[in-house]
Order: sequence, then structure tokens, then C-alpha cells
Amino acid sequence: MKKMEEKILNEAAVLPGGVLKVGSFLNQQVDTKFMKEVGEEIARLYKDEGVTKILTIEASGIPIAIAAGFAMEVPVVYAKKNKSSNVSGDSYSTPVKSFTHGDTNNVIVTKEYLSKDDKILIVDDFLAHGSALTGLIDITKQAGASLAGCVAAIEKGFQMGGDKLRAKGYRIESLAIIDEMTDDEIVFREQ
Repeated sequence: MKKMEEKILNEAAVLPGGVLKVGSFLNQQVDTKFMKEVGEEIARLYKDEGVTKILTIEASGIPIAIAAGFAMEVPVVYAKKNKSSNVSGDSYSTPVKSFTHGDTNNVIVTKEYLSKDDKILIVDDFLAHGSALTGLIDITKQAGASLAGCVAAIEKGFQMGGDKLRAKGYRIESLAIIDEMTDDEIVFREQ
């Protein structure tokens, strides 16, 4: 998605440790007009897949998933990073390591929200090493649901997570793939 690449070039910042700050439009402040376009692009990519639910992880994946859910007219389910008092009953869970935060969370989805009859589209903001998508794929399998594929708004191609998942046969779509990233330059993969 050329517009995602343009937003990154014009508004993002590269921080120490290989972190791409996109807080002005994607995950701390959300550019709602742009997010609507993101949702429509995701809906276009998966229009023929029979998606019944979108699955994401809190918190930064939620705006993208909601935009896609509106465009596809399907519910959005998100995995919580901590079991809280409003997560009751049986649940699916899996460990997910966060590249940005450097910690591992046992993410949880209450069983009543996913079933074997669902066709799941997994949506997240970033794809780096692939831990979040791998965890959400695991939860999809635990539910007995089928997987339509996965979408990342931004993939850090140089960290190889997307390529590893594609090699396992998963359909992975990224709206922008960064192959090289330095303080001075961001190089996108041709798609």
C-alpha cells in the first residue's frame, strides 16, 4: 500500500534498537481517515476468503482490526495480555514475546468468542519476528477454526518473521514491508 509507505516516510521515526515510531498515525494517535483506508485495503485483500471474524492482540492491533472489521462487516476479537476479572470461563491461551517491550505475555481469548465454525483473519500493527502472529495462529488452531490468513500494517522484512511464516504455508499480507531501516533511510520491498 503506497500510502502506508508514504505515511512511514513522512511521519515515522527510527528509534534506537530498531524501533519504528508510528505513534502519530497508527498506534498512539490514530489517523482515523487513514485507518478507514487501511481497513478497506485489508477487506479488498481478503474479500473472497469468507472471513467470519478478525483476531488481533491488544493494544496496538485493535484500531487496525476495528477498521478492517467495519470494512468487512465482521466481529473483531482481541487477545488480552493479562487475565482480568472480565475474562471468565474457559479460555484459549498462548505465550507471545513482544519485540517492542522485550517481555512475554500469556495472551488469552475466552472460548465463547471463537469456534470451529469461524474463518479467522489475524490482523496486527507490526510483524517483526512473528511471535504475535504465531501466538494468534496457535489460538485459532486451539479453537478448531480455519485461518484465512494474516495481515500486518507494517512488516520489518529484515527481521524475517513474515518470511518464516510464509515458508510454513501461511498467507501473510503486509501493507508495507521494510527491508532496510537506518536512522537515515528506510527501504521498502517491492510488492
